[in-house]
Amino acid sequence: MLAKKKLAVMVLSVSTLSFNSFAGEAEEAFTKELAECAAYYQIASDAISAMNAPQMQAVGERLKQSGQQTVEIASKYQTEAQVSAAVSQALEQHKASMPNSNALGPLMGKYKEKCKTIIAQPEKRLDYWTMATM
Repeated sequence: MLAKKKLAVMVLSVSTLSFNSFAGEAEEAFTKELAECAAYYQIASDAISAMNAPQMQAVGERLKQSGQQTVEIASKYQTEAQVSAAVSQALEQHKASMPNSNALGPLMGKYKEKCKTIIAQPEKRLDYWTMATM
């Protein structure tokens, strides 16, 4: 009887450990994606602000706020320093992929709808990553 209890405790411990490592991988992938979105929003906001087009200033401000929102969501799963480092890395990667600082088309094509969806339903996206990393 005692052996069965020990076995049950051991199985439960291993399954909990396995779930936690999946959750960790999922959160890491999710926050990486959020960092990519934050970087996209920052680049787009900066580019629009640099246009000096008064009619576009509201768009630039919304993009800036969306970037801040993605950072806030990511900060629920990783430390502020980790999120900041991930955003900086994503910024470098995005800028390196752009032919020039005004060429937002490729970034918009890749991130505009995806990031909007992630911000609207972050729990759903985290669920996706949880399943994808199992």
